[in-house]
Amino acid sequence: MALTNPGELAPISRRTTLAALAGTTFLATMPLRAWAKAAPGNPVFRHGVASGDPDTNSVVIWTRVTAEGAADVAWEVSAEPDFAAIIGKGSFRTGPERDHTVKVLVDGLSPGSTVFYRFRIGDAVSATGRARTLPEGHLDRLGIALASCSNFAFGYFNAYDAIAKDGGIDFVLHTGDYIYEYGQDGWGGEISRLIGREHQPAHEIVSLADYRMRHAQYKTDAGSQAMHAAHSLLACWDDHESANNPWSGGAQNHQSETEGDWPTRRAASIQAYYEWMPVREPEWLAQKGRSRMQFWRSYSFGDLATLFTLETRHTARAKQIDYMDYLKASQEGSDIHRLIDVAAAEPGRPMLSEELETDLAAALSSSVDAGQPWRLIGSPMTIARTRVPDVVGLGLIPDPSADPKSSFEAQALAWKGKFDLPFYPDTWDGYEWARERFYSLSREAGAGDLVFLSGDSHSFWASQLADAEGRPAGVELGTAGISSPGDFVASGFGMAAAPKLDQAFVDHNDEVHWTDNMHQGYVRLMLQRDGAEASFVSVDTVLRPVYTASELRRFGIERKEGAIFLVE
Repeated sequence: MALTNPGELAPISRRTTLAALAGTTFLATMPLRAWAKAAPGNPVFRHGVASGDPDTNSVVIWTRVTAEGAADVAWEVSAEPDFAAIIGKGSFRTGPERDHTVKVLVDGLSPGSTVFYRFRIGDAVSATGRARTLPEGHLDRLGIALASCSNFAFGYFNAYDAIAKDGGIDFVLHTGDYIYEYGQDGWGGEISRLIGREHQPAHEIVSLADYRMRHAQYKTDAGSQAMHAAHSLLACWDDHESANNPWSGGAQNHQSETEGDWPTRRAASIQAYYEWMPVREPEWLAQKGRSRMQFWRSYSFGDLATLFTLETRHTARAKQIDYMDYLKASQEGSDIHRLIDVAAAEPGRPMLSEELETDLAAALSSSVDAGQPWRLIGSPMTIARTRVPDVVGLGLIPDPSADPKSSFEAQALAWKGKFDLPFYPDTWDGYEWARERFYSLSREAGAGDLVFLSGDSHSFWASQLADAEGRPAGVELGTAGISSPGDFVASGFGMAAAPKLDQAFVDHNDEVHWTDNMHQGYVRLMLQRDGAEASFVSVDTVLRPVYTASELRRFGIERKEGAIFLVE
């Protein structure tokens, strides 16, 4: 999603720092730095432990050691948390060439098993982690936590901590923006200085060393360490793991004249991601010949569900529509709505690579043939059609053109609403041809009943999907940010306007049944054989590590005549 930059016209702006929050009485009077709490101290294993990317017989376990030079790190896996029943052990040699990270593929495990793991170097012992393999055979229930958009500068990862404590969760799906690339003077900088969470390094990250340092900082958060230790991770990336709004040939937030060439920066970001995340290396995959950039996965959960995660940034995506290119046309009275729709629907503008589509079709067909009732899509961004209502005409916000002090967000919202434009053309809304291609592929596989689990928007969404001809295409559950704030609060009109804007989006968009732009949190999806339940869980603050989690809204998902529908 695009970042507001001074001097840019509002229609292409995304977000600025929450100046409105920074001026509230709470922040003015509360010494927030006093709330600062570091992760549990372990000078050798200070970045915690993690597991992820499982199959039925293996799982990746991960840690990082603070050491000089090469180091041999022992690992143990046990069937019991007290390590009285060791079922696997070994040693991993790490060093500066991989930033002292340790990543082991533990195999020979039983399907559907829970194991415990730890690492040791000398007398230092890591925290204990819990990992799970994928189940096979009959399965009656599955709990998945959907997470996205964790920005260290904007606050504590309290929602991660809540996920760690959620007894209904079996696996965590993170759909991207696990880190952010901005420097201390970028998005979130003002808040970060108030709460003592300034980004490191201080500048925007570009080099391999930069990306490594940023990943290291994010994994010092106590909530992050708790979640990773408690649950195995299923992950895909979005844009900020590299730079804002990348496509296959560049990125909005990459300036080659000062930041070097894009392929080099992208390669550095991907290398650091694979070093610091519990994900399989290409050589550990059943599909040989894949590259690290081809980062998509298929997970099968017994006879209950299949989850397929998407790669939508680096392997195929066409360049985004830039609203700035249409500004002059709108000022001259052209039908800007039609121009944007034609551009978005232009044949051949892809979102997904052909190799991914082939794997996706195979996974969906296999799921249908196996009689699994659920097919889930881990999508880095929302797919529901989301147009902006006429917020000025409806009296929801004052006309920004009459106020020289109006925020970029307010100007952008008003401009998009005037012409009934997509909220953001970086989402599937800017790739109508690709979206219809996706829906067609799923129908051909007999899987027109998908559950999209989506991130990126910093808002909660519950949407009933349909293709361009109105045929049911499934449902979408979108999650708010772990700490990244929603757009409406940043509009400059205060938090009171957000609920009205939420309702306006519901009224204006047939697919959107409910949305909430004000909270941070996660989505808990509970699958059973005859139905599913989605709970939207919010945390009351990210400005300090003391918080309360609560269920904001709940929807059921029911099946009828071969399609699935949201029910309240």
